[in-house]
Amino acid sequence: MRQIPLGLRLPDRAVFSNFLPARNTQALEYAQRVARGEHAGVTWLCGPPGAGKTHLLQAVCAAASERMRAGYVPLAQLAPLGVGVLEGLSLDCLCLDDLDTVAGDAVWERAIFALLQEAEEGGGRLVLAAQAPPALVPWAVRDLGSRCAAGTVFQLRVLDEAEQQAALKLRARVRGFELPDETLQWLQRRFPRDMRALYELLDTLDEAALAAQRRLTIPFIREVLGAAGRAREST
Repeated sequence: MRQIPLGLRLPDRAVFSNFLPARNTQALEYAQRVARGEHAGVTWLCGPPGAGKTHLLQAVCAAASERMRAGYVPLAQLAPLGVGVLEGLSLDCLCLDDLDTVAGDAVWERAIFALLQEAEEGGGRLVLAAQAPPALVPWAVRDLGSRCAAGTVFQLRVLDEAEQQAALKLRARVRGFELPDETLQWLQRRFPRDMRALYELLDTLDEAALAAQRRLTIPFIREVLGAAGRAREST
């Protein structure tokens, strides 16, 4: 995989195969076509936190990297470094996450507009993600807002309780284990129903289970979480 020149690595598990589409099937299918090089120009993914925007962006980058120069830039993490992080990103597929972080800043918007123009002129792909659709973003550079609004826009829907269960089971199967129903329901009752938080929790528990050669039972999860809580208190 070709990486952007920022020392960043994509999570190995943020791929299309473990993204449960549910009511976001059209967005998933379009993103897959973008990654295959079938669509060029601007694609905009929007929705509330936990709707799957970051997962899809990272999956696009991972799949596109197999056939073209691709990169993923999490602006929420990198914006404090300054607009220079966007310099030299001459890529065939560029995925910019967390546009909300820099929206309204003319310096950042002009830099993004330059990347958009380069993509349009060279037949490249610019995939953007924010909570709001382009028409509702407080743009400082109006031309950037109008060009984004003219692209392909998808509003992602947050998974409901049953869809979350299916998504967690899919994540577990991709990782090579089955998630018992009682364990799944226990997790959903006790932790925030945000898919990013639940995915991270599931990955942490799976790694602990592999190290201990244990199944993901409720007593084992309590043991792991209790140990983690004690470790935090001692630091």
